[in-house]
Amino acid sequence: MITSPPDPLDHPDVARAADSAAAATLLRAYVRETGTDVPATGHDLRLSFPASGLELSVPVRHHSATGFHLFGDPVVLGTGRDVPPPADVALVAAAAVRESTTGRGYPAHLGADAVGRVLGSAARVGAHLAARRAEADGTGGPTPFLDAEQALLLGHPFHPAPKSREEATEAELRACSPELRGSFPLHWFAARPEAVVGESWDGGDVAALLRPLAAGVALPAGTVPVPAHPWQAREIMDRPEVRRLVEDGLLIPLGPGGPDWYPTSSVRTVHRPDADVMLKLSLGMRITNSRRNNLRGELRLGVSAARLLASGPAAWLRAEHPDFAILRDFAWISAGTTGAETGLETAIRDNPFRGGQGEGLCVAGLLAERTGPGDGSAPPHRSLLAAAVARAARRHGTSVAEAAARWLDAYLSVLAVPLIRLQARYGIALEPHHQNTLVALGDDGLPTAGWYRDSQGYYLAESRLPDIERLLPGAADDVELVFDDDFVDERVGYYLGIANLLGLVGAMGAQGLADEHDLLLVLRARLERLRATEPRAKGLLGLLLDAPVLRCKGNYLTCVDGLDELVGDVHTQSVYIDLPNPLAEARR
Repeated sequence: MITSPPDPLDHPDVARAADSAAAATLLRAYVRETGTDVPATGHDLRLSFPASGLELSVPVRHHSATGFHLFGDPVVLGTGRDVPPPADVALVAAAAVRESTTGRGYPAHLGADAVGRVLGSAARVGAHLAARRAEADGTGGPTPFLDAEQALLLGHPFHPAPKSREEATEAELRACSPELRGSFPLHWFAARPEAVVGESWDGGDVAALLRPLAAGVALPAGTVPVPAHPWQAREIMDRPEVRRLVEDGLLIPLGPGGPDWYPTSSVRTVHRPDADVMLKLSLGMRITNSRRNNLRGELRLGVSAARLLASGPAAWLRAEHPDFAILRDFAWISAGTTGAETGLETAIRDNPFRGGQGEGLCVAGLLAERTGPGDGSAPPHRSLLAAAVARAARRHGTSVAEAAARWLDAYLSVLAVPLIRLQARYGIALEPHHQNTLVALGDDGLPTAGWYRDSQGYYLAESRLPDIERLLPGAADDVELVFDDDFVDERVGYYLGIANLLGLVGAMGAQGLADEHDLLLVLRARLERLRATEPRAKGLLGLLLDAPVLRCKGNYLTCVDGLDELVGDVHTQSVYIDLPNPLAEARR
């Protein structure tokens, strides 16, 4: 196995470990989005911030072909001291953000909000690391599904503030944070039928789906149960439209009730191992860059997507790729009939992971780094992925590097290939980043099944609309679904190509499981074979395999600019940059 220097994440001082992790994640995003060259492993990266008169030296613990660099603790140069003083995440964030505001002609103070979010995120990382170190050896989540959902202690590896959660108390964060293994009962409202809105993909009664979940809640006769996240339930009582519903007797706050639900990696989607469905609750708390309020247009898109899948694509997937499925957001409910969101909008999602059997594991959770026990030593395996690859190596009698290559190839079979073929066959494209994808692992640790979730991320290529209309007339009516073909390929190039596949290769390399170049060759060979058999995927596969640059979402610049990625036109919700394409350079 490839080795690397000691990981600052394992430092005995949990506050220092969190600071190091936050600074390294910020720097990884910064160098990607500024096009900064990173020297080879073992050398020092020099970063100049003229707007602050600051120069930093950053040890490169691991240089990554895909940008998944690992950094040591930065120090400040030019102070005249024999030993350069350390630069904590507060200093790094202030200097980087100032450079990114003034360097683009904006006043420096406009970056203060972004710096605050970076520091808030670092504090949350510290709380997560401390909680995990306090657990007994072998402690995990209540089920394998939830254990993976609760594994993202550090968060998105290319986001400057991946664990930023604002406007919640510490008690609320303990309950609603998956990393702290939180849980809570839902807050229930009773709505008069005339105040209820929503729909199901098959025209069924949405209230009938919710009544079993509200068992034990004192629901007034003739009313419909409407669930809410407890944080949201408190916040929306100040909204005028909700106050009017309550004053008119159309909405009755009932308070918390029923069994506990567990937040998943997205925080707002909740799971109960014995429930028939999962719930994607509206949550106006600002998390990373966005307030996670469910919009009714998004919820209608989920229902439309479920109908579209049922018109033919779902059966085709079952026949062609029986080990892959899409979790539908197939129904939704809210209170308030004016058309404006009230904050009670809830999507109802498939839950095939009941009872702890055949469970899908969030890919982001599989890749997420673990901290050591707190004595300076490393964990037995850096991640759930590393443990799975080690199991595969033992079972198949191979090296860890060969097992990692097998893991990647199996992953492509159960996840990437079905997604690409779905787009080729029907023009339906998705946003399969790591948090939106799940896999099941066999006894040998290799992927055996895959799932996609989240109906916000649906695209239909414009050229294929006539075909879809023949399958399901009106499929694209009243929803934002149809986009230019090139735009669809560009977004899939980011979500599947960069965020998912190259992100997986980068994580494997950073965790010392295999050489990234060897994994890139595995990935390239598989995509080339697919290109030979799927002519209608040539646009997407040509982009992934041959384009010198790919369009990449810039989470750092989006954060600096204060954009809410869930608001506004899909073309301008986030900052996008050009990123050199390592797959185009990976030739035999």
